[in-house]
Amino acid sequence: MGRIILITGGCRSGKSAYGLARGVELAGPRLFVATCPPLDDEMRERITRHRMARDESMWDTCEAVPHAVPLANTVSLPDLAKVLEGAGKYNVVLVDCLTLWIGNMMHDREVRGAELLTEQDVAKKCRGLLEAARGNSGTFIFVTNETGMGIIPDNPSARLFRDLSGRCNQVMAVGADEVVLMTCGLPLKIKGWL
Repeated sequence: MGRIILITGGCRSGKSAYGLARGVELAGPRLFVATCPPLDDEMRERITRHRMARDESMWDTCEAVPHAVPLANTVSLPDLAKVLEGAGKYNVVLVDCLTLWIGNMMHDREVRGAELLTEQDVAKKCRGLLEAARGNSGTFIFVTNETGMGIIPDNPSARLFRDLSGRCNQVMAVGADEVVLMTCGLPLKIKGWL
């Protein structure tokens, strides 16, 4: 049965670096599951910096990001739970990050003209991630952002994103063996043992 670690915190709190360090402490093979789509030059630069921060000889990479579907003006969004189900050969799987995954799902719904993503949808998807991780024998490290600790967003889409992220974090934390809050580059134990 897979072990689940959830790492949360604010922007630039050290979540990704801590997740990588925890993953490297464990015996390989290791899989890094990226959820950040390269939407513009600034995001492509961030992705490049993240790749440089991890020793790619120690990590295989899977990009679970939206892909354009030619001639259809739509996107194809990989099913993250299926990616995790197929990760059985890895001892360590690091998903960075759940917040971008939620943004991808919101964007996918918008592009398809589908109904808005709901907290119930996100809770169900998160339970699917937990089930997929538990179905394997490795350690699954999920990185997420605490988006609700600042001001109330000024528009409905941003408020929905904040609420969906909060629901995701709650469901994942309940199902995790260990929860770590990163602040100022330091890990704080919330649940389980460091």
